[in-house]
Amino acid sequence: MKNKMMACLILMTFLMAAGIYLYESKFQEMPASQTGGYIKWVDFNASKEAMKKACLMDIETYESEVHLDWITLLSYAAVRGGGEFDNKSTAYLEEIAKKLTAKEITQEELKEKYKYFSYYYEAYSGVLGGMLGEYEIEDESGNYQKRYGLKAFSPIAKGFQYQDYDDFGVSRSFGFKRQHLGHDMMGLIGTPTGI
Repeated sequence: MKNKMMACLILMTFLMAAGIYLYESKFQEMPASQTGGYIKWVDFNASKEAMKKACLMDIETYESEVHLDWITLLSYAAVRGGGEFDNKSTAYLEEIAKKLTAKEITQEELKEKYKYFSYYYEAYSGVLGGMLGEYEIEDESGNYQKRYGLKAFSPIAKGFQYQDYDDFGVSRSFGFKRQHLGHDMMGLIGTPTGI
């Protein structure tokens, strides 16, 4: 009797493990719209050059007839580059900027034409959303001037010291399949300096 129970437990464990494996492998590469409405993981590896170019194109076209949204531009470059940003990425940005400006294609048509455009757009909106837009800044006379541009800032207050370092050669999983190749920041104990 004990042998049958043990065999049954082993079989059930094996079936559960196989079910979990199949579930994970089935849903790992699907767009967010097909995995329950949320993105489980995204590699954000947009290059500095592509982000800078897309940001400047967005700012330059702010009050133009066709405003080029930097998230749309970067999403297109990601689709064309298979999620990777290389030396062709800036050419992809220029390519889609010309098409959008000439009204040859719209953002809605990009969603229909490219299978993963919506996925990248949603993922990049989560990372970059709100970093570029309208803001007000106080001038020397105390009046506020409306501006448009990059409005993201460092969350570390002025005068608070910290040290940072890359985790070279060290990877941690934090319970997920993908490894964390992190960048650690460590605050220094004490009072803020320069205040």
